[in-house]
Amino acid sequence: MTFAKYVFIGAGVWGITVLTPLLFLVDITGRPYPAPADYPHFYYGFVAVALAWQLAFLVIGSNPVRYRAFMIPAFLEKAGYVAAATVLYRQGRISADDAGTAIPDAVLLALFIVAYWKTRRVPTSAAS
Repeated sequence: MTFAKYVFIGAGVWGITVLTPLLFLVDITGRPYPAPADYPHFYYGFVAVALAWQLAFLVIGSNPVRYRAFMIPAFLEKAGYVAAATVLYRQGRISADDAGTAIPDAVLLALFIVAYWKTRRVPTSAAS
């Protein structure tokens, strides 16, 4: 359970640290790509949903056994970006540098799976 606690709390803290500046850096992200000002609802909507998931990771980390079932949607949250980046890269629609931004999510996905496995409930044996 300690492993899962550290993984999910670490993921939540990391995500908040990385995502919060995006709320204030909208102009910088528009330099290499079409300006997010052209689609602010998608940009800020993405950041809001991503930050909400970081809070969910903190909740899961507060009691991994109790919130174990929520680890499954957490897998999907991480796998979605990893899969999207992989497909877009293979289609030649994004660069290797852009695809590389999925590496932290791939690592966290693997850690989430291990945490899920390690928090499985072990049946108690009958007293002898």
